[in-house]
Amino acid sequence: MKKLLGILLALLIFSGMSMASNVNSYDQYGMKTGSYKTNGNTTTEYDRYGQKQATFRTNGNTTNIYDRNGLKAGSFKQFGDTTTEYNKYGQKVGTYRTNSNGTTTKYDRYGRKTGSFKTDSYGRTTEYDRYGRKVGSYK
Repeated sequence: MKKLLGILLALLIFSGMSMASNVNSYDQYGMKTGSYKTNGNTTTEYDRYGQKQATFRTNGNTTNIYDRNGLKAGSFKQFGDTTTEYNKYGQKVGTYRTNSNGTTTKYDRYGRKTGSFKTDSYGRTTEYDRYGRKVGSYK
């Protein structure tokens, strides 16, 4: 679920990346790991084989995540440059802060940095772990 939530932010919330109707995700080696298709306020996640994995629905500043069976799996709430992540029980599990150059840093519930996302001028978002190692990309 953690990877799924990070992907959601990279696609829907991060500044600097315009959401296209189709976005693919890749691992650190450039191998395709999945895809995302958007229709209005709903984004559907598929795995590399085209099997539906999750659905994300945005209403105002809140995005709700549903698993493949339609059960709520978590949510995000965005206020300015800060997005807070909640699990399915409504408990805070993380925070994302975006700075003026478009870099978003992810923190756990205790405020410890766990990773970051950077979007380039071509709209490609790269994900890094807490040590700055590339762990994936989205375009």
